[in-house]
Amino acid sequence: MVNSRESQRKAEAQFHKTIKKAQEAKQALSQYEADARAVDAKTAKLRALRLAKEAAEAKVEENTQIKKRRSPGK
Repeated sequence: MVNSRESQRKAEAQFHKTIKKAQEAKQALSQYEADARAVDAKTAKLRALRLAKEAAEAKVEENTQIKKRRSPGK
C-alpha cells in the first residue's frame, strides 16, 4: 500500500510538472509572437518614414535641377 501511494504521488508530481512546462511553453510562444509583431510594426513604420524622406529629398533634388536649368548661363 505504501509503495502504491508513493508511486501515485510521483506520477501526480510528474503530471503537474508536465502541465506546468506546457503552460510555460505556451506563454513563451505567445511572448515571442507578440515581440515579432512589435518588430514587424516598427519595421513597417521606419520603412514608411524612410520612403517619405527619400521622396522629399528626390523632390528637392528635382526642383534644384529645374532651377539650375532655368538660370541663365554665363
